[in-house]
Amino acid sequence: MSVEKINTLVVGAGQAGIAMSEHLSLMGVPHIVLERSRIAERWRSERWDSLVANGPAWHDRFPTLKFDGVGQDVFPPKERMAQYFEDYAAMLKAPIRTGVEVKHVERHVGRPGFKVTTSAGIIDATHVVAATGPFQAPTYPKIVPETDGIQQLHSVNYKNPGQLKEGAVLVVGAGASGSQIAEELRKAGKTVYLSVGEHYRPPRAYRGRDYCWWLGALGLWDEVKIKPKKKHVAFAVSGYDGGKTVDFRRLAHAGITLVGLTKSYQNGVIEFEKGLAENVAEGDRAYFDVLRDADAYIEENGLPFPLEPEAWELLPDPDCLSNPILELNLADAGITTILWATGFTFDYGWLQVDAFDEKGEPFHKRGIASESGIYFLGLPNLVNRASSFIYGVWHDAKYIADHIVMQDAYMAYEKE
Repeated sequence: MSVEKINTLVVGAGQAGIAMSEHLSLMGVPHIVLERSRIAERWRSERWDSLVANGPAWHDRFPTLKFDGVGQDVFPPKERMAQYFEDYAAMLKAPIRTGVEVKHVERHVGRPGFKVTTSAGIIDATHVVAATGPFQAPTYPKIVPETDGIQQLHSVNYKNPGQLKEGAVLVVGAGASGSQIAEELRKAGKTVYLSVGEHYRPPRAYRGRDYCWWLGALGLWDEVKIKPKKKHVAFAVSGYDGGKTVDFRRLAHAGITLVGLTKSYQNGVIEFEKGLAENVAEGDRAYFDVLRDADAYIEENGLPFPLEPEAWELLPDPDCLSNPILELNLADAGITTILWATGFTFDYGWLQVDAFDEKGEPFHKRGIASESGIYFLGLPNLVNRASSFIYGVWHDAKYIADHIVMQDAYMAYEKE
């Protein structure tokens, strides 16, 4: 069997893989990008119908291609996002091969590089970039037995309200996905309960500028101003319905019943953690911190941004917040569906190399893995807050491409 040889193999043709291909091409590094499905497949088939980008078109893009036919302040729908990446790959003439799955990567013995087993044959690669992103394997607590007759969906399988059973819905998880889906279901006439845990809730926009703009102006994309932060806290911001601040009081006044963090299930009863009001209050504090920092920035720089006093006003606490429900009998509440918007976990079973820590998570610095020749790209906080966003991954890819070129130079060095 013939073995194809390549300097760098990139796994995944989403935003990370395409950005990686651009920089490798610019630096003259021979490479191929393998994608098991289609370019930007997760935007196409693994998200719900009404999903839009979390940032406006002027921001959620690569530096060298603007959106065509989309207003700069519009949040592009998922189909347009997928088309953008396809157009970008075509513009680059990126060496992408679709419909090819990487099944196994292992280091060669006694020589540099890796043996990569794919559905289309064997590839010998000097470097491997795992550009499969953070949304690899959906995860949720398996606390409700399938035998109890409750329809259970992860957000990755949710498309629209029409696929759910008749009856009420419990949405577990109140980040960007859960809050948007809960609101969509309520607008469709569903009785909705929304399970809210710890979260970070910034304004969608303030004083005429989108939150993406404020992240840049305040140095928060690059985390120049370091503040203690919690890991695994839901990021409650969305471009849904033209872009509105995620406001749990507003959702409650619109008919959604807020409940605390989902704790356990037994005999048809879901139990929720205490602390709903405290978690909402913590989200409020983060929200007001942004407003204060923005006001200070405007004053310091003498900017003529309009005042927005209404942004400081909170709606009255709904009853479900003042008197939280601690347990819920699903049958009595008429709940026939639980929709788990609880995120994803890594799935690097195909990468059989020494590049993971004791928890099985990628062990790296700025995407350079502990296993020489292996790289990770597109992960949250790979370098900073921007790393899992479109423009951020582009800059991270540039750094990794430069490192690959330097490593090749070391291997090519010959003493005179």
